[in-house]
Amino acid sequence: MAVRKFKPTTPGTRNKTISAFTEITCTTPEKSLLEPLRGTGGRNNTGKMTMRYIGGGHKKMYRIIDFLRNKDGMTATVKTIEYDPNRSARIALVVYADGQKRYIIAPQGLTVGMTVLSGEGIAPELGNCLPLGEIPLGTMVHNIELRPGQGAAMARSAGAYAQLAAREGKHAILRLPSGETRMVLCACRATVGVVSNSDHNLESSGKAGRSRWLGRRPHNRGVVMNPVDHPMGGGEGRASGGHPRSRKGIPAKGYKTRNPKATSNRFIIERRKK
Repeated sequence: MAVRKFKPTTPGTRNKTISAFTEITCTTPEKSLLEPLRGTGGRNNTGKMTMRYIGGGHKKMYRIIDFLRNKDGMTATVKTIEYDPNRSARIALVVYADGQKRYIIAPQGLTVGMTVLSGEGIAPELGNCLPLGEIPLGTMVHNIELRPGQGAAMARSAGAYAQLAAREGKHAILRLPSGETRMVLCACRATVGVVSNSDHNLESSGKAGRSRWLGRRPHNRGVVMNPVDHPMGGGEGRASGGHPRSRKGIPAKGYKTRNPKATSNRFIIERRKK
């Protein structure tokens, strides 16, 4: 995983840093695993704008990703490593022994020709999906289930991972990069390895137009608006805007928005670092 920097031959390339795409082996997606994806432009069913700063963007298709990994005990061979416009990580097309094709999130180090497995009683090797109760302590994992059979819900974006720190009874204790330590049932599955494209956070679009290609419209700060538009708007000259808050008036810095009665609170051993 590497990034490309450009010579400043134009204003748009002066600060442009993009992925080198060296790991990509195929530019045409598997047609049977595609679904149409219609953009909303941030509007609801009546046409009213309910999400700001969304609209435009290049047309794209959705790649159906196998987050369940429920084809147990059957070897799958990695056919291609592909780019997915709907996520920051790379995806891998795997072909099972019976000929079925599926897309999975590609872990770092997975290459064409390697084989992956899923199920109980298999080796905890790169790309294999198995219950947390069977993975050695200290292993980096991703695509973690929060409920058995639910499908991967945690650590799915580029460079994401969690470390299996310990096991207590029927729970496994995971340490997340945010600093949070939480318990997950040992019956929940996870995939061994770190998610690919870990240099994604080093990318810089270089120009406003590239954000528009991704469907992001210009984002306006609340402090430059009028009082009728935002709680931080108004004032003579460049007013600081008072306490930072959202358009609806909810404080932005240090204000706890998590429900203190949330049922998942009992699974969190240590909250993330502030």
